[in-house]
Amino acid sequence: MKKLLSLVLTLALALSAAGCGSTSSAPASEPDESASSVSSESASASESAPDAAVPSKDRAGNEFTLPESVSTVISMAPSITQTLIDLGCKDMIVAADTNSTTLIPELAELPAFDMMAPDVEKMGAMTPDVILVSSLSMWDGSAPFKPLQDMGITFVEIPTSATIDDIYKDIEFIGSVVGKNAEAEKINADLKTRLDEISAKAAAIPEADRKTVYFEIASAPSFYSTGADTYLDEMITMVGGKNVMADQNGWLSVTAENIAAANPDVIFTNTNYLPDAVGDLLEQAGWEEVTAIVNKDVYYIDNTSSSLPNENIVLALEQMGQALYPDVFTK
Repeated sequence: MKKLLSLVLTLALALSAAGCGSTSSAPASEPDESASSVSSESASASESAPDAAVPSKDRAGNEFTLPESVSTVISMAPSITQTLIDLGCKDMIVAADTNSTTLIPELAELPAFDMMAPDVEKMGAMTPDVILVSSLSMWDGSAPFKPLQDMGITFVEIPTSATIDDIYKDIEFIGSVVGKNAEAEKINADLKTRLDEISAKAAAIPEADRKTVYFEIASAPSFYSTGADTYLDEMITMVGGKNVMADQNGWLSVTAENIAAANPDVIFTNTNYLPDAVGDLLEQAGWEEVTAIVNKDVYYIDNTSSSLPNENIVLALEQMGQALYPDVFTK
């Protein structure tokens, strides 16, 4: 059941991100200290030198052998694809998953493959130097890319980041695969600087003034949200919020009754497959007394930057901060 729920979530994120068309543990009792800790601990991931060792294990722990020269890659997850582009590797990408080619206009003409059922014969005929995939393509253990591995094509798995620290490590790893160690170091350093700035602003918010937050990932009738031990929960904490679902772990299926009982001060949604996700939430039956609904504190947060765990989470964090505490997070 846990694996199935994880798949449903990942599919929801992938599908909603594709529709966006834009490129861009329970929370600690003192969120500002927790947020600073995340940034400082993650800083170690940005200390890779330009001549860092060539990796021999992927982020899932699988051993692999990297070609002496990497000039062509297939990226099978939009979060990975965005990082490759930010590393300056757009011209290396010879094919991508269908979500990436939909989400990123400059890749629209590339060959595209289904994340869940890739055409491995067509993919193999392209003879890429490396294929990078996320955990979504591997969810059922069927090893869809094994025929390509048997052909000698290098395959690396990068599980979807669970934490912000994982994001730093993934950027560093992707950079090492494509020979862009210095560029990855720069991205991580810039990310740390911006997260530290956000954390510093949140530190000024008194504990008594911190607002409770419900973050909608999928809407009615199948509400989906985030509990503790996820990067999105860390993001809520980093901007000085308190996740109302933090008493549970991971990605969660919730009910309208659960949400109403939690009575959040603010509701965020990154659902973009509906004409008016915010309007639908404001009119949700049974929520007439929920504080966020009474005060109309319901906000859309950029889907791409909140649902794809990579360096672009900064945009979502800034939007969340401005919605929660406009006097603290000035535009």
